[in-house]
Amino acid sequence: MAAGSGRAFTWQVFPPMPTCRVYGTVAHQDGHLLVLGGCGRAGLPLDTAETLDMASHTWLALTPLPTARAGAAAVVLGKQVLVVGGVDEVQSPVAAVEAFLADEGRWERRATLPQAAMGVATVERDGMVYALGGMGPDTAPQAQVRVYEPRRDCWLSLPSMPTPCYGASTFLHGNKIYVLGGRQGKLPVTAFEAFDLETRTWTRHPSLPSRRAFAGCAMAEGSVFSLGGLQQPGPHNFYSRPHFVNTVEMFDLEHGSWTKLPRSLRMRDKRADFVVGSLGGHIVAIGGLGNQPCPLGSVESFSLARRRWETLPTMPTARCSCSSLQAGSRLFVIGGVAQGPSQAVEALCLRDGV
Repeated sequence: MAAGSGRAFTWQVFPPMPTCRVYGTVAHQDGHLLVLGGCGRAGLPLDTAETLDMASHTWLALTPLPTARAGAAAVVLGKQVLVVGGVDEVQSPVAAVEAFLADEGRWERRATLPQAAMGVATVERDGMVYALGGMGPDTAPQAQVRVYEPRRDCWLSLPSMPTPCYGASTFLHGNKIYVLGGRQGKLPVTAFEAFDLETRTWTRHPSLPSRRAFAGCAMAEGSVFSLGGLQQPGPHNFYSRPHFVNTVEMFDLEHGSWTKLPRSLRMRDKRADFVVGSLGGHIVAIGGLGNQPCPLGSVESFSLARRRWETLPTMPTARCSCSSLQAGSRLFVIGGVAQGPSQAVEALCLRDGV
């Protein structure tokens, strides 16, 4: 079997989470999958924390989060999992930062964010945690960039992003953090910017060619991909409505330019609010929302070598708004919305020996 071919993928189904949830925060640490907070059936943020032992396939309840929250960011720092930002039970952004000490099974409070924020993007580099953007209590998008120093338990300010936003996609490549898209209120952002960790300066790259909300983004082999989403009408197009698209746009980091792939190389399904990742030389798109009345279960992949889309095995549980996490050759799809908040935990995997 050719490495990375569509036939090389399979789904692994894990025991369902004890607690159904959407917008949960996920982390992978020492063979355990941690699922923290999120929103349950009542639509309110949870303080529930659970972990799946990947070897025994058993779930264990952990000490609850000190602060119930949904949509937080998580970063693994050795034996600790740092949880940053999110939204609380009264729908307000959270400033609290908390660390789960895996060996001791307990939580500790850490230095709070300088300003409460939801939709914070986080990146870990050399034991330091970078927090970018977010949306504050005044609902305004933030441009702040902060770095957390664990040894001193403090946040330091760095040069602000040129474009304030929340919910952006971030990628660490070399000594740069790339920030793509995000939102300002209800409007999707097209900015693409990079922060140099050595010079601590920002570079503006050409913006996304099209304005799309709930698109999927991934980086692979020196290129950044922006897929699908909900196309927004232009400012002077009063008669057009947002609509699902199968657009594929690719940025070449070496040449510094975007390419909008032709119709023949677009995704097979129009989709938004889906999981995207990079596995075995493929960019994969999983589930989401489309023109159907229920979430999509379809899965497809773009082969970087063959330059074409291939159909992959369907999701065991069709869902949108899922949390996701890549660990080795597995892309986990966790919770989300099926007919309501889901307990499903499934992983798209490369078959052994591929």
